[in-house]
Amino acid sequence: MNNEHTKGTNRFGKIIGTVISLMALLIILSIVMDRIASCMNTEYFPRKYEKYVEKYAGEYGVPEAVAYAVIKVESDFEQYAVSSSDPPAKGLMQITEETFVWVGGHLLKEDTSVSKIYDPETNIKYGIYLLSYLYGRFENWETTYAAYNAGMSRVYTWLDDPRYSDGSGNLKDIPYPETRAYVKKVAEYREKYEKLYYNENKGAKK
Repeated sequence: MNNEHTKGTNRFGKIIGTVISLMALLIILSIVMDRIASCMNTEYFPRKYEKYVEKYAGEYGVPEAVAYAVIKVESDFEQYAVSSSDPPAKGLMQITEETFVWVGGHLLKEDTSVSKIYDPETNIKYGIYLLSYLYGRFENWETTYAAYNAGMSRVYTWLDDPRYSDGSGNLKDIPYPETRAYVKKVAEYREKYEKLYYNENKGAKK
């Protein structure tokens, strides 16, 4: 009787030990998979030109995740990227020459040369300032993304149209499929950057 009891106890102990070992293995595998996924995500969503993004996002009150999301969508961090639009947008944050000169000369009051449009620091500085300027006008990030893509005057036209505006200064719909897709992608990428790198949005404007 005692032998049977002992055998049963040993068998039960082995089962418990196996279960504990399997649970420990699953936990380790989960941690490893999370780390692999994190590495893959940070490779796909990098923070290139971090020194410039941090500097000007802080200076102009734009969350860093917003700046990175726009750069990722606009150029995928390609310094010499040129769009197929007419006129073409250029550089990391895809700014047309006309807008580049307007931001630098009119808004920032700088002696601006179009030759600097591909300069990473200048392009990022002007792009982030433009985002800050547009957010100051619309006070909504998705509307700001739409204006960055389609132009400020066009967004004002949409906001005046009850088909596209919710009546409180925000867009409920965007008639341009390209801009609609652009806004959605920037918002998704901002969320990715926030989850990967930030516990909270950096910058004064949420």
